[in-house]
Amino acid sequence: MKRDELMSKIADLEREIAVLPEGSITKKKINNKEYYYHRITRNKKRVENYISYEEASELQSQIAKRKELQKELKGLKQKAEPEEKTVRKAKKKLSFHTMVRYGKQLEAQIALTRHYKQRECIRELRDYVLGEQQDKVFILYGLRRTGKTTMIRQILGELPEHLFDKAAFIQVTSKDTLADVDADLNTLEENGFAYIFIDEVTLMEDFVEGAALFADIYASSGMKIVLSGTDSLGFAFSKEEQLYDRCIMLHTTFIPYREFENVLGIKGIDEYIRYGGTMSLGGVNYNENAPFATSRGAEEYIDTAIAKNIQHSLKMYQYGGHFRQLLDLYEKGELTNVINRVVEDMNHRFTRSVVECTFRSHDISVTAANLLRDREKPTNIKEHLDIDEVTAGIRKMLDILNKEEQCIDIEECHMIQIKEYLKLLDLIMEIDLEFLPPVNRKNSITVITQPGMRYAQANAIVENMLLDVKFQELSVKERQRILERLLSEIRGRMMEDIVLLETKIAKTDKKVFKLQFAIGEFDMVVFDPVALNCEIYEVKYSKERVPAQYRHLTDEEKCRETIHRYGDIEGRYVIYRGEDAEMDGVRYLNVEEYLKGLG
Repeated sequence: MKRDELMSKIADLEREIAVLPEGSITKKKINNKEYYYHRITRNKKRVENYISYEEASELQSQIAKRKELQKELKGLKQKAEPEEKTVRKAKKKLSFHTMVRYGKQLEAQIALTRHYKQRECIRELRDYVLGEQQDKVFILYGLRRTGKTTMIRQILGELPEHLFDKAAFIQVTSKDTLADVDADLNTLEENGFAYIFIDEVTLMEDFVEGAALFADIYASSGMKIVLSGTDSLGFAFSKEEQLYDRCIMLHTTFIPYREFENVLGIKGIDEYIRYGGTMSLGGVNYNENAPFATSRGAEEYIDTAIAKNIQHSLKMYQYGGHFRQLLDLYEKGELTNVINRVVEDMNHRFTRSVVECTFRSHDISVTAANLLRDREKPTNIKEHLDIDEVTAGIRKMLDILNKEEQCIDIEECHMIQIKEYLKLLDLIMEIDLEFLPPVNRKNSITVITQPGMRYAQANAIVENMLLDVKFQELSVKERQRILERLLSEIRGRMMEDIVLLETKIAKTDKKVFKLQFAIGEFDMVVFDPVALNCEIYEVKYSKERVPAQYRHLTDEEKCRETIHRYGDIEGRYVIYRGEDAEMDGVRYLNVEEYLKGLG
């Protein structure tokens, strides 16, 4: 292994170890009952915290993984030591409380990212690091695997030599304190370092309460401080309190299609639907290591990157005072389970709505009738498969507890508060649903910004649904045809959501929404409140062009109502998977090219 690869591997292992729990699990028997404790050492003192049986099992596996990685790390460091002695500068060795890299070590750590393509948002980080001095810190935050650490390494790689010599990278672990980091920053400042990048800073228990230190002491004295981490809520709380008006925020969670294609080199809306949402893909077999390649991977991502992220933030903020209505769930050890259920439930509701709509449609009824025409079976899918039974069967297969099965009820206030936090994480966004002719009626559509997560769970639900006894009466080929049709419908609905979401984010000066009529709808309307005009769209998961696709766009009554409410119609469009074209005054736009053009 080359030295650059070796040092990069060491840095990656240290980073992975930093977020895993240390210590050990102990079991005590009190009054014939078994109790579990997480034992750790803090400031040379042993501390034991009570944990539930479920938490004990998970913690045990994480601690075991940490020890395994530490063993691997030790071996790699032994390989690196002989070379390190020959390449180390004559500069005196500095002593630190935390894990600090600079000079040759840092150079080796960032070497492998030099050939990586860059995310678009890196320009904001570049402007801060290479721009004029200001007494603010830069916060780079987002869910796991969205490119935060890679961006830091890329910026470090862009620094000219005279600035790189003044740069340092601090890897925070859960055992570090703000006092430790403060001491190391003071040492770095005394030795002329001016560009400091601190990764996973929210792992410190006292970060939120003492975050002002970075801006008030160090940024104000001329240092450029970049803080990064996966604890998005922790940063959001800090911005509102300790770092108010003294920070620049850059959120990395949302990855649009154009970056999926341009940065990762993976083309096609279908690939984005299946795996979009993280920057962890690459190479020929990129999808095998993607967190959303399987439903289990998606569930693990939801649990670790989202549910535990929220709980950690709430626990650390003002001694847990921000739990609000979620406090009872936290105290009974149910909070992360409930957050998981809320996220999964949104994906499951979406899937159920698509499946039920598909089964009620004429097309799949005819398809099923054709499949069954040679059998002595009913010739209508709605007779052969009872919709209510199918829906009930789907619900039984969901890995979500119903209210009557829960030891703690999920109240409406819980749902509302959890969704507030999911919005702060940029995991969900609401798209307006408007109605004509009743203009006072409003609703919204909840869109998941990581499509791969939704598709993985939807795919699992549909596959499990086909294990139902009624479906098993069909042949394997028949079941496969129904499966493909259902997944095609799901991808089509998701493509609509992606177009709506990315258009809304890109066109901040316009109002983007879905418009529902008494019969039919416009999949998307882009309204210009200044020019008082609009564009109307249909989104079709098809490569073919047929007049039925734009029948609503040319419907005189619908267009008359739209013009009255939103002004002149400047364009009629169908976004689909085929080539750009025009039919009867309606422009057909290729979905990939449309999404790339939104940048």
